[in-house]
Amino acid sequence: MKKITVGILFGGRSGEHEVSRNSAQAIANNFDKDKYNVIPIGVTKDGQWYAPIKLEDIANFVPDNYQGYQVTILPQPNNRKLVKLNDWQPIAELDVIFPIIHGTYGEDGTLQGLLEMANIPYVGAGVLGSAVGMDKIIMKKILAANNLPQVKFVHILRSQLENMPEVVESITNQLDFPVFVKPANLGSSVGISKAKNKEELEIALKKASLYDRRIIIEEGKEVREIEVSVLGNEKPIVSLPGEIIPCNEFYDYKAKYIDDKSELQIPAQLPEKTIQEVQKLAIEVFLALDCAGFARIDFFIEKETGKIFINEINTLPGFTSISMYPKLLEHDGIPMPQLLDKLIELAFNRYEEKNKNLTIYSE
Repeated sequence: MKKITVGILFGGRSGEHEVSRNSAQAIANNFDKDKYNVIPIGVTKDGQWYAPIKLEDIANFVPDNYQGYQVTILPQPNNRKLVKLNDWQPIAELDVIFPIIHGTYGEDGTLQGLLEMANIPYVGAGVLGSAVGMDKIIMKKILAANNLPQVKFVHILRSQLENMPEVVESITNQLDFPVFVKPANLGSSVGISKAKNKEELEIALKKASLYDRRIIIEEGKEVREIEVSVLGNEKPIVSLPGEIIPCNEFYDYKAKYIDDKSELQIPAQLPEKTIQEVQKLAIEVFLALDCAGFARIDFFIEKETGKIFINEINTLPGFTSISMYPKLLEHDGIPMPQLLDKLIELAFNRYEEKNKNLTIYSE
């Protein structure tokens, strides 16, 4: 059989650049080399594309000592070539793209838009699912419209911080402390703070505003942090839940990627009724946001009452050594190589379904 050529896009203009490189390294290492030609495509922090990258260099890729080509994909249908910028000559023809650029310009629908224009199959949610899944404010409004349970939240614009005392007063009139302050469009807990009083709230708002012009503030509760993995397109399956036991006060960037002391409990110790409800809600979220391929959906379970709240969806979940998404599915009997096979299959299925649409009007 002819091998499938997979382009792995990683890095990118995002606060999650380093996480993306580590995810891409794990993915590249687990593709069956008898089935796939893997072409890593590194995107620098200023948005320059380079390829091909050696498989062993993905996690530590920097362009300073790189001797290859600057490349791009042209936004023209029926031309799946990865071309050099200097002379537009192709270096590879791609069958499918695995975009593992977490955060802005990779997970937010922008990259998916380019791939749609180029008419190349790709892993994961489309433009709409990616955009609304990335934007915590829009995501929560859609979930609210579907009567799905969430903690109380408010949102503001960065420009409103010019009147900081008024903003702080408005937030504290609507939410009880503690609160969590987050950039609307980012992941891996970048820019997130917990505030227990007005002074900490002001600092947290300034921090979040460094990463986005739109900021969301959520009411905090004493909760367990539960995650599930979703796999599929229109009829997805859901893993058993896992639990995050953070080493810090909450599961921030340091707890996730630096301290290496947080615990992942797989599966989470939950009543069967709670497991079934979490899995049911996960599918409802996935379909409500028109997602595809894969997603990790995060929940809060209030310690005192057992009440379930949806926290957020991650439409390009991490694949690092500590990432919950692949670990949960591996526990359920889908090891990483088999998972990658399934994700490529789902990408082709979605591509074929989309291309059934007419693009020219006729009677």
